[in-house]
Amino acid sequence: MKKISILLAMTIVLSSCVSKKKYMALEQENGEIKSQLTKTQVEKEDLENKFAKIQERVDRYNQKINSLNEDVEGLKIENDIKLDVNADGTLMSNESKRRMLATLEKVDATKLAEAKTLKDSMNLAVQYNLEKSLETTDLNEDEDIAVNINETVVMISISDKMLFNTGSYRISSKANTILQKLADVINSEESIDVMVEGHTDSRSINTEKIKDNWDLSVLRATSVVRKLQNKYNVDPAKLIASGRSSYQPLVENNTRENRSKNRRTRIILMPNIDKFFALMEAN
Repeated sequence: MKKISILLAMTIVLSSCVSKKKYMALEQENGEIKSQLTKTQVEKEDLENKFAKIQERVDRYNQKINSLNEDVEGLKIENDIKLDVNADGTLMSNESKRRMLATLEKVDATKLAEAKTLKDSMNLAVQYNLEKSLETTDLNEDEDIAVNINETVVMISISDKMLFNTGSYRISSKANTILQKLADVINSEESIDVMVEGHTDSRSINTEKIKDNWDLSVLRATSVVRKLQNKYNVDPAKLIASGRSSYQPLVENNTRENRSKNRRTRIILMPNIDKFFALMEAN
């Protein structure tokens, strides 16, 4: 009986020792797991911080790239609008040059061959665009209208038979078409100023209403200005009326044909040349 009691006591003690070892082992394993979990959490947070920093750098680089792209575009625009002084003294931007070259592709090859300088090419381009804009079925290009450019001043010379009856300053009805198109050009450009010059031949005139050629040339210019203002809504602040009498003839007043050439109204447009080319393209 005593032996049995001893054996039972030893069994309980041994069982207690085994359970304690397993417990300690489990406790150790649990500690290692917790430690690994903590380490993993720290590594995760560290990676998240690193990722956030990387994303921040990427965002900064993207902003710099966008800023550079804007600068490049800005430089391109600035380069396009920058005025260059050409060898013959003309001022022209790169954008105007591109527009001019595009227009010159449409100009008659014979006329183009006569252009010796950039200014000559500008003349041809503006002539082509403006004549297309002012084109009418009643227009004789060689006799009724001439278009030229001097630096940034566009000059349109219109025969008096397109605008007036002989010896009169009243505008004829056949002038409506060309004045309407001229007004469209003027009204489309905010920065343009317009001088209207009257020119006569050398034959003297003296009537109840017209004292001399000075009077006639000014009255004709004033009639055109009033028509542009009152009928076609051109801003009068843009308009200048002047008369030259017979003192700036194109040719000698020795024949009927020559006198007809000298009787004319000259419209002088003073626009921004870049906007002018854009306007002519649109028309």
